[in-house]
Amino acid sequence: MIETLLENFTPENNITIWLVAAFVIAFFVAYQTFPTILYVAKEKHLMDEPDSRSVHSDKTPTLGGIGIFVGLIVVMTIIGAFLNTKVLLLIMGGLTILFFLGLKDDLTVLSAGKKFMGQLLAAGLLIVFTNTRIIGFSMIMEIDILPYWISIIFTLFVYILIINAYNLIDGVDGLAGTIALCVSGIFVYLFVNAHELSLATIAIALCGCLLAFLRLNFSSRNKIFMGDTGSMIVGFLLAFFTISFINMAQLDGSSPYFRASPALAFALLFYPLMDTLRIFFLRIVVHKTSPFKADKNHVHHRFLRSGYSHLMTTILISGINVVIIGIAFNLLHLNLNTQIILLLLYGSVLYVLPFLIKKIH
Repeated sequence: MIETLLENFTPENNITIWLVAAFVIAFFVAYQTFPTILYVAKEKHLMDEPDSRSVHSDKTPTLGGIGIFVGLIVVMTIIGAFLNTKVLLLIMGGLTILFFLGLKDDLTVLSAGKKFMGQLLAAGLLIVFTNTRIIGFSMIMEIDILPYWISIIFTLFVYILIINAYNLIDGVDGLAGTIALCVSGIFVYLFVNAHELSLATIAIALCGCLLAFLRLNFSSRNKIFMGDTGSMIVGFLLAFFTISFINMAQLDGSSPYFRASPALAFALLFYPLMDTLRIFFLRIVVHKTSPFKADKNHVHHRFLRSGYSHLMTTILISGINVVIIGIAFNLLHLNLNTQIILLLLYGSVLYVLPFLIKKIH
């Protein structure tokens, strides 16, 4: 009976059941994994020690990325046989590389150079062996198709940018997880519409893992951080989703996102990219220091200093990012350069509003 069911079952004809199953498996596995991680972290004293940059006063486990990784790998292993196994295996390879690099960084210390090389290796595997890359600028500043090697190098740059931009916003309870949850949910919608079930499955599995993680990340008694392990693998997947979406749109002239995919991708990740650009500007131009020197000048730090709680900061930043994405979807008919200029304008204004409202009150 089971053999007959497996032979006749096709995910494409049962998309809703398939995606719900992937979500439930990922959530359940991660949900059951986190208590064990908490127990081991506390017993072995694998905790984050608060320092001058911390916004927490208590020691907290930083191994939440393990639960996210396990949930993703279990989903891809169990249901991978039905999908594009080449893509899944390469993603699993990239995730594994970053998982062990992040774990070493969370447990001891890993140099920025080694992390950078690991990120390049993980991204390079996917770019070269799946040929998933940004093939052009879609006429941004009148630039269309890029030469192959420039396309490779630019795509690698985008991977590194997104992975590290995502890592930089992991400074407030729930913020990184909530942003990734919202963005991954939208990618599920985009990939289903593009008939890319393998990518939709990974995206919804990530949603399940993140939802299980956020339960503890918001907790006051059993709090856990995703750490570098989590931020690198989640950032890597968000970068892969972004580049895959742009690549699919650029190769499909009938796609509604054919010319608009770069603007929509920028909107999806507006907060981490905007915050990274802003923090680098402050460090290099204003403070005359290294762009990689950690400080407390991120937008989420400004929210906290203005009197917003961790929860309110996360709600406001995530909510604004969702509004920005909603506006971007409604501007797809405009010229791409116009979309990007407007995005920079209304995105910046929306993130200034909470501070103006706070001053008025």
